[in-house]
Amino acid sequence: MSVKKKSLKAQIRSTIRDVHDFPKKGIVFKDITPILENTALTRTITLEFVASLKQEKVDAIVGIESRGFFWGLLIAQELKVPFIPVRKKGKLPYKTISHAYELEYGTAEIEMHEDAIKEGMNVIVHDDLLATGGTACAAAELVLKQKANVIGFSFLVILTFLLGEKKLKNYSTNVKGIVSY
Repeated sequence: MSVKKKSLKAQIRSTIRDVHDFPKKGIVFKDITPILENTALTRTITLEFVASLKQEKVDAIVGIESRGFFWGLLIAQELKVPFIPVRKKGKLPYKTISHAYELEYGTAEIEMHEDAIKEGMNVIVHDDLLATGGTACAAAELVLKQKANVIGFSFLVILTFLLGEKKLKNYSTNVKGIVSY
């Protein structure tokens, strides 16, 4: 009797670790780091992202600090396009452009190098998880400030109950996720 291989979504779901009350009481944090210990699963996820973007004309991948760097760089390498890191204010060494945005409790600001994206480039914004969409929208604003196009967003996990996808539709209706909760 043959055993059916688990679907990719099932593999991801069974590998993600729920951490209760992190970063604050009442939150169930979806910890993706156990996936990174499984090289075969990490590779399969990378290829899934790449396959979902093959039909797009992608000129660059923007990865959001820090977990957006994990697959963002791997996707960019597979697509043979530049990887552009977006980091918290003050973390990049060269001249930057920045965008401030609202959080639940205060504000945050992210930056990218001012010469990282060229006018007219088609850019995918990537992060590990979409929650409320604030950081992904801020990254999209950075892309737009450089007169480039946000042609989509990609995430390993989408928390649909937080409605972040709705905010992203202001930038692109092309929002891809592998697993949703």
